[in-house]
Amino acid sequence: MIKISIKQHRGLPDEGYADGQTNLFIAFPETKSGKDWPIFPYAGLLKQRWARLKEKDDTSPLTTDLPNATGSRVTLAPIKPDISAFDLLTLARKLCVTHLEQNPAAVTLLLAGLDPGLAARVAEACVAALLAGIHTMPVLKSKPASEKRLAGIDIHGLDATLDFSRTLAEAEGNNLARYLTMLPPNQLTPARYRERIAELAEENGWNMHFFDTKTLKRQNAGAFLAVAQGSADDDAGIVQLCYSPRSRKRGTEKKTGRRLALVGKGICYDTGGNNLKPAKSMFGMHEDMEGSAVALGVLLALTRLKANLSVHCWLALAQNHIGPKAYKQNDVVTASNGVTIEVVHTDAEGRMILADTLAMASAERPGLLVDYATLTGSCIYALGTRYSGAFTNRDALLNDIIAAGRASGERVWPFPTDSDYDKELESDIADIKQCILAGEADHILAARFLSRFVKEEVPWLHIDLSAGNNKGGLAHIPTDITGFGVRFTLNLLLEHGVMGEGVISGK
Repeated sequence: MIKISIKQHRGLPDEGYADGQTNLFIAFPETKSGKDWPIFPYAGLLKQRWARLKEKDDTSPLTTDLPNATGSRVTLAPIKPDISAFDLLTLARKLCVTHLEQNPAAVTLLLAGLDPGLAARVAEACVAALLAGIHTMPVLKSKPASEKRLAGIDIHGLDATLDFSRTLAEAEGNNLARYLTMLPPNQLTPARYRERIAELAEENGWNMHFFDTKTLKRQNAGAFLAVAQGSADDDAGIVQLCYSPRSRKRGTEKKTGRRLALVGKGICYDTGGNNLKPAKSMFGMHEDMEGSAVALGVLLALTRLKANLSVHCWLALAQNHIGPKAYKQNDVVTASNGVTIEVVHTDAEGRMILADTLAMASAERPGLLVDYATLTGSCIYALGTRYSGAFTNRDALLNDIIAAGRASGERVWPFPTDSDYDKELESDIADIKQCILAGEADHILAARFLSRFVKEEVPWLHIDLSAGNNKGGLAHIPTDITGFGVRFTLNLLLEHGVMGEGVISGK
C-alpha cells in the first residue's frame, strides 16, 4: 500500500515558506501576452528568468534554483485552460522527473491563479505522476538503487479539499502491473507468478481458486492446454480471484447482475512455439503477461476503493515453449465451450489461452466482461504504441470507451467487429481457424475469434494493449512498460456508469 502524506491548503504561501522547501512546482494560467502573471513567491525573479528562457526555447517549462539558503529547485509551467488529460499528465511527468532526480523527501505544488476546476486537474495529474515516479521497480544489479525518499506532497492554492483516494488506488494498481511485467522470465514462471498472486490474495481477502492442467482436461479446455503442453514444467493453469464487498447481501448480486469479470493474458514467456520468433522479436517476450498484470492491478485498485460490486478476476498463466510436445500448425483442438479450432500459427497463442478463460468467465454471465492482452502486432501497426485498441460486442459502449480513454489519459480507439470478418476464419475441418497466415487486420480477426467464446448476452470489452510498452513512458508513467489499462478501466466504471450507479461504497 502506498504511504504518502498529501496536505492541502487554500491560499498560497509567502517567500519565507518557499525558502524552506527543497522542491517546488508552480503552475499558473497560460496567457496570450505572457505578461499577466498571478502573484506567487519569487514571481518577479522567475518572470525575468522565464523571459530569458523564452528567447531561446518556446516550448520547455522553466527549471531553475532559487537564490536562497536552501537552493530550492523550481519548475514553472503555464497551463492552457483546455489542456487535454493526456497532455496534462505528460507535462506532469516531465515536471516530476526534474524533481525526483534529486530524490526529495517532500515536494510542494503551488497553483497560482488557476480556476478551481483546472487547479483540481493539475493537482491530480501531479500527484499521479509523482506516485508513478517513486514506485520502486525491479532492478537486479549488484549495487542496489537509492531508496525513494518522497513521503509528503504539499498542495497550495486549492479552493476545496480534494479526494485523492482514487488516484492512490489507480497508482497502486498500475505500479503492481508494471512491477510484475518488468520481472525477468526466470523469476516469473507461471508457478512463481501464482505464488505472488496467492500472497496478494491473502493480503487483500480475495478468494483464490486455481484450475490446474488436470482440472482443465476434465473441463475439455483444449485451446488452453494446446499452448501449455509445450512446457517441460506442468505449472500452467487459470487463476480465479474473487472480491466481494462486505456489505453485499447474499442473493442480491444475481438479481442485479452487477458482477464484473476481468480476464488477463498471462503468457510468462513467448518463444512463438514451433513458429519460432527471431531473436529481435523474442527479446522482451517476458512482457507478454502484461494483460494479466493489468487485470490484477484493476482488481487491486477496486479493492482499495471498496468497490460496491463483485469482481471475478481470471488470469490465464502459461508459457509458449518449443519442444517435442508443443502444439503445431494444422492441429485441431476443442475448447471448453465445444468450439473446434484449427491451429494456423503457434505464435497466436494468446487467443488460444484466452478462448477457454473467456468461456469460463462468460459462463457466469457477468454484467460486464473486460479482457486485457498484449495480443497482436497488427494493433501496434494500426495505432503505434501511444493508444491501445478496443473491441466490443455492444455499440452502445463505444462513446463511453472513447470518452474514458480521453478523460483518463490512457487513450483507446475502437475497431470494427462486424461479423463479415468471420469469413477469413472459416475452416474446412473445424468450426473456426485460430488466425490466418497473411496477417491482414489480425487485431480485428483476433477479436472476432475471441467473440466465439463470449456468450452473446454478456457485454464484453477486449483491450489489445498496443500501448503496453512505449519508449520513454506514456502520459504520467515514466517507464517504457506502462501498465496501461488500470486508470482507463476505473474511469470507464466510475465516471461512465457502465456497471450502474453506486459502484463505490457510499457514493
